[in-house]
Amino acid sequence: MPYRPIENYGIIGDMHSIALVGMDGSIDWLCFPHFDSPSVFGAILDDEKGGRFRISPASGDFKSKQLYWPDTNVLITRFLSPEGVGEVVDYMPVDTQADGHSHRQLIRRVRVVRGEMSFRMECFPAFDYAREKHETEIEAEGACFRTPRLGLDWRCTYH
Repeated sequence: MPYRPIENYGIIGDMHSIALVGMDGSIDWLCFPHFDSPSVFGAILDDEKGGRFRISPASGDFKSKQLYWPDTNVLITRFLSPEGVGEVVDYMPVDTQADGHSHRQLIRRVRVVRGEMSFRMECFPAFDYAREKHETEIEAEGACFRTPRLGLDWRCTYH
């Protein structure tokens, strides 16, 4: 896959970190949990081993556009195809608390707006610019990615 120009990315953040979301629904840059933390997703620098978190239509026959909900940092990536319209809504909540401790989140919501559309999800973290190995534990409702310094939980819920 060729590298995309920077203008083909939307940005989301929580005042502690940011993520770059491509027009194809791929998060290609995220340092987590802070701006100066090592990268978790870095495909913008190395498409082959940099890591990404992509949610996009299973069919390659689509056009896309991005927009923000008015006056927010909530990014909508909309996919248009002859069969239907789907979207991924991305945001990082600010100051989420869990048990009195700061809890950083990246939220991705997927839905079909009209017609039919199947999605494909690929989550390939590459911790510390792809230098740090991690372990993956698959669970019924998601997955956990763990390194000695950082753990990420991926959860899927249906509505």
